[in-house]
Amino acid sequence: MMNNDLANTIRNKVDIVDIIGERIPLVARGKNFFGVCPFHDDSNPSMSVSREKQIYTCFSCHASGNVFTFLMNYEHMEFREVLKYLGDRVGIDTGNISIAKKNTKYDKLYEAYQLSLKYYQNNLNSSVGKLAKKYLLNRKIDDNLIKEFEIGLSLENHNDLTKLLTSKKYDLVTLNRIGLSSDDHDVYNDRIMFPLYDISGKVVGFSGRIYKDNGQNKYLNTKETEIFKKGEMLYHYHIAKEECRQKKYVLVMEGFMDVIRASSIGLKNTIALMGTALTKEQIHLLKRLSNHIVLCLDGDDPGQHAMLSIGNTLLEEGFEVKAVTLPNPEDPDSFILKNGGERFIGLVESAVNFSDYKMEKMKENVDFRSDVEKAEYINQVLADVAKYDDVIRREVVLKRLAKEYDLGYNTLEMRVNALLKDKPTKEKKTITPKKENKKDKYIKAYEQILYFMLHNDWVVSQVEREHLIFPNEIMRTTCSEIIYYYKKYGTINVADFYTYIQDKENILLFLNNILNENYLEETTKEELFLYFKVVREYVEKQEINRLTSLMKKEVDPIEQAKIVEKIRKLRLGDSENG
Repeated sequence: MMNNDLANTIRNKVDIVDIIGERIPLVARGKNFFGVCPFHDDSNPSMSVSREKQIYTCFSCHASGNVFTFLMNYEHMEFREVLKYLGDRVGIDTGNISIAKKNTKYDKLYEAYQLSLKYYQNNLNSSVGKLAKKYLLNRKIDDNLIKEFEIGLSLENHNDLTKLLTSKKYDLVTLNRIGLSSDDHDVYNDRIMFPLYDISGKVVGFSGRIYKDNGQNKYLNTKETEIFKKGEMLYHYHIAKEECRQKKYVLVMEGFMDVIRASSIGLKNTIALMGTALTKEQIHLLKRLSNHIVLCLDGDDPGQHAMLSIGNTLLEEGFEVKAVTLPNPEDPDSFILKNGGERFIGLVESAVNFSDYKMEKMKENVDFRSDVEKAEYINQVLADVAKYDDVIRREVVLKRLAKEYDLGYNTLEMRVNALLKDKPTKEKKTITPKKENKKDKYIKAYEQILYFMLHNDWVVSQVEREHLIFPNEIMRTTCSEIIYYYKKYGTINVADFYTYIQDKENILLFLNNILNENYLEETTKEELFLYFKVVREYVEKQEINRLTSLMKKEVDPIEQAKIVEKIRKLRLGDSENG
């Protein structure tokens, strides 16, 4: 079986909605599914996925393709890798496909961290790790959690890791640069080691925690390196992505210990920001997980301040946000240890809408006996209400305020309307499509014919019989490839044709372009012949233009007369055809 035959067999056994839905949250709307496009900075779901056609299309950045092109672009895989991955998934033998190992300039760095991980794990599970393991067990981190999160131990006043890595041909300059050594000695001494992972699950750093009262900082984290960029990762992402798809929301916390504790009670759809800031890259990663976020940051003042800041940012980015408030100074880890998993799960399940949480937070430190402070608070709430897109939600809040503070509903509504009037137009964060030359009716007719060919087998044969002349190279090449594919396989559909041309970039780009147009899929012979008439008119028009230009350059009157006669006949033919 040829690779293309194998690819078609595999593609017909997988569902593109399932594959993309495991990576991007999709919502059904009519026949299609919609999600946030991962190929540009998308705030509103602009990617459409068709189960019927087995293709995806983004209406903003024009990314299009089938299940193979999606995985190639999303996972940065080669075609053979995708073929093998999907083949294994559906139980089709792809053993004859060989995949060469891809080497990157960071391979040695990942290997160094993987070796370090094994070294630290061995320490914890040997006799020298008894005290550290006892500490973990006292903190309710049992052997299962130790194994799941690959927790280890660095040794006291030892330089064994640096020695081990240099014996494996790692130079000291590199080890110092990537944060495993410092001044040619181990960075971490006598700390419980928690590995930090990138989004694909590779270990790229560590957080070392003291377990003895020795006056040192509680945590020591790896410095930023080529492979460890704190603002571009979310702790537990590689595990949480499948759980988030199933539970349809992401539980966002501050630290990795909170995630470990939540995981111990069955909440594995959790990620940690590793701090209280939220970067653009992290927002993009969250969009890949779910559009529904539950924030559960620390209960202290910095944690609650971060909750307000992050919640506002997520709302602006189009997320649905809820909030869980913990008592001060609890964090999820300490709260679960003190109160048990069931109570914490109850808090998560009863999380309040973020706007309600924000209204309650704004009440703090307001003296409602003061008319000035009360008015200031109400104005702050109204400014927030003016940002709501849901008019019903807006009305509910205004009625609540009117009742609670004995104010006229109309007064509050007038204030909000004034704020709405002054509200600047919200900029969309989607890509602005490149301005293209406006297509005339002839180009549209040619593209429509190609579109018909991709969706109707009989049109392919009809076009071949007509010997149509296409106006440019890319159209001629695309038409030839469609005809060749149809002759070889006896049928054609867009998803399989994408597989066939996956290494022909110019045709892929052109195909994406016409698939993003609102062209008809079905036609009759009568309609098709009308399009044929339009393209013949175009050919005649182009020939008349060519002859007119030639006549202007011709100096011989007899030759000029011949050209004029040719133009007359063409125009007469054009008129007769009309």
